[in-house]
Amino acid sequence: MTRIGFLVGTVALGLLPFAAIAADEHVSATPDTLKWGPAPPAYPKGAEFAIISGNPGQEGPFVLRIKAPAGYKVPPHVHPADENVTVLSGTFNFGMGEKFDEAKGTALKPGGYFKASKGMAHYAWFTEPTIIQVHGVGPTGINYINPADDPRKSN
Repeated sequence: MTRIGFLVGTVALGLLPFAAIAADEHVSATPDTLKWGPAPPAYPKGAEFAIISGNPGQEGPFVLRIKAPAGYKVPPHVHPADENVTVLSGTFNFGMGEKFDEAKGTALKPGGYFKASKGMAHYAWFTEPTIIQVHGVGPTGINYINPADDPRKSN
């Protein structure tokens, strides 16, 4: 990976602290060079995040990866920007709407793609270890439909 900087403090909308790539014109990364860390506090514990390029909490394009263990769930939520997801390994299950219902979900395998437009309610779960790549244009974050689902409020 090229030059890495670390964000200090809270980044907008609960995306903190992320390692971010400097504003380079060229970014190259291999799976063994990614810097994985715990999911930001806005996400349920258990997943790991790695920033590939950009900064999801700031204006501009970003690319990140999420490594989710089997059994990991993200309750119904929305994002303030479009979310684009590509499945790299495992199975990414998602459903649309404000209520978590696995019976109404869709399973995507490696190579599958999912887009949730800004403000579109959706949820996700993982039945096996999975890596997804998320890209979009920031700033973005996560806002839960049910405030009680927000891990930032359970401390």
